[in-house]
Amino acid sequence: GLYLVNCGARPYRLNGYPKLELENADHETVHGVRILRGTEGISTGLGGDSAPRPVVLGPGEAAVTSLAWRNTTQAGEAVNAPYVRVWATLTADPVTVVPELDLGTTGKLGVGPWRKDETYRGSATTPAARP
Repeated sequence: GLYLVNCGARPYRLNGYPKLELENADHETVHGVRILRGTEGISTGLGGDSAPRPVVLGPGEAAVTSLAWRNTTQAGEAVNAPYVRVWATLTADPVTVVPELDLGTTGKLGVGPWRKDETYRGSATTPAARP
């Protein structure tokens, strides 16, 4: 999954899904992979299929979203995307994360909606370890 912590002093609002752009080892955009809203198109029971709801994060609070894929390899060339550019909202500045996605030849990546991470215990100035 992806985690976002509000390190600012004001509330941060999320609604819907993060925008993702997959990149190869040379940081070039990977084409030919469909990014699905929800994870049900990959597998059931992964927790990324709830309807999007507005999320307001106070300073020091966190949100999480699920990523799901299968690295099944059949006909075609396998897709490896070590880097993902992530926009928390459509108007946010992107950040690059390194999930090392090995998508096989399925051509699909599922992403769940943002939801508040009730397990995160930190503050705006002191990051916390995840349980």
